Amino acid sequence: MKFSFLIIGIFLGGIITFFGYYTWSKQIQNSTISSEKSAEKKPLYWVAPMDANYKRDKPGKSPMGMDLIPFYGNQGSGPDEGAGTIKISSAVINNLGVRTSLVEFKTLHSRIDTVGYVNFDENYLIHIHPRVKGWIEKLYVKASGDPVKKGQALYEIYSPEMVNAQEELLLALDRKNPRLIKAAKNKLLSLQVPSSAIQEVEKTRKVKQTVTFYSPQDGIVDNLKIRQGFYVQPGTTIMSIGSLKKVWISAEVFERQASQIAIGTAVDMTLEYLPGTKWNGVVDYIYPTLDTKTRTIKVRVKFDNKDELLKPGMFAQVALHGKKSPKTLTILKEAVIRTGNSNRVVLALGEGKFKSINVEIGRYDEKYAQILSGLKEGERVVTSAQFLLDSESSKTSDFKRMETQKSEESKTIASMDSKPKDTLPKEWASATIIKIIAEDNKIKVKHSAIKNWKWPEMTMNFVVADSIDFTQFKENMSIDIEISKTKNNKYIISDIRPSSEKK
Repeated sequence: MKFSFLIIGIFLGGIITFFGYYTWSKQIQNSTISSEKSAEKKPLYWVAPMDANYKRDKPGKSPMGMDLIPFYGNQGSGPDEGAGTIKISSAVINNLGVRTSLVEFKTLHSRIDTVGYVNFDENYLIHIHPRVKGWIEKLYVKASGDPVKKGQALYEIYSPEMVNAQEELLLALDRKNPRLIKAAKNKLLSLQVPSSAIQEVEKTRKVKQTVTFYSPQDGIVDNLKIRQGFYVQPGTTIMSIGSLKKVWISAEVFERQASQIAIGTAVDMTLEYLPGTKWNGVVDYIYPTLDTKTRTIKVRVKFDNKDELLKPGMFAQVALHGKKSPKTLTILKEAVIRTGNSNRVVLALGEGKFKSINVEIGRYDEKYAQILSGLKEGERVVTSAQFLLDSESSKTSDFKRMETQKSEESKTIASMDSKPKDTLPKEWASATIIKIIAEDNKIKVKHSAIKNWKWPEMTMNFVVADSIDFTQFKENMSIDIEISKTKNNKYIISDIRPSSEKK
């Protein structure tokens, strides 16, 4: 008996378990179907494949006979930034190597890289000029660049004027007149005759036909303008002698960079012929005039040159470290797309969306560009492959602008269709369809003369109002058309009827 009750209990338990599981699974299935239906996206409208302006609230055919495509909008697909926004898949982003960086506040380091030239320190540069007319009898230095020592002979000159001045000294000595003697010596000194030569005339009581002139300092001969036998006169530049113990570096900065430079600005200098060697100094002087041809301002830097490694005329690379600015909004310099009229960056909107926008750029440093307007802190900009994205964004933006313009025209036409007919300037005319321009919602017709408007018979293109079924038009079709004038002084076909009807 107990065994039979056990069998019956097991049997009834199995039946209850089966029906309970079946009911539970059905509920889960119904719940899943319901959630799937609720999650299913619904189209916002249907649009023609070849004409983005042709939109309907239900499926159908386009004016060209193609099936309308459902448009789901931006439901759950991330931000929509309007015209110019493009979206690409993550695979394409990886293939393009798209990289982004943050827009953030940083301190710009104003480093100006420019060129410089080594020159003599003009404080130690001497020009040699004669004070008499005469001939160079002997030249002791032969070429520019020759080193000379202080007191070294440079040239000998024969000058009748100096011969006469020596004879005047001898006459004064013979007369033993101190006043005349002093006057004669002063005359020789004013002609730059060396004191040694005057003393020799006093001692020997003989006139020297040639007088030797000597170097006033140690240095290098530069700008040698004469050769032995040359005739010279006052004002002739014979040569220059410059010292190499100190040199000047003349560097140029553009007009727009001048405000970043001041006396005392740190300077680094390198030369190609001495790789690895760096000279450090400061700006010693800023020239007060601007070169109108190059639009640059010269700055001067002094360097000690004890080893005489720096030679006048050498070309140098100069880095000027300008004033540090307070923290400002910046992006990486490579993110900026420079054009003739504006500067642009490609904004990374997230979820594969990008948009090209205009920005106003301030100063640059070695790595960053200052943003004056157009971006906010925390936004991301594209730093690689941005030119391709900018091209696509600009193209999309242009299409959007075209679509906006067309849609505004369509709205005007639609609003005219909604107004009472008697409020529109309109006329009827007989017409023959010459061509159908479906992509612009236009037809080309040859219509009869319109007397009230003083129109002759002619062929024109007309926009067709949205209230008219565009698919009914055929080429060479004869119809009567109602032509209405819009507020913008444009003409549209606002109504049609078969040509057999009487006006």
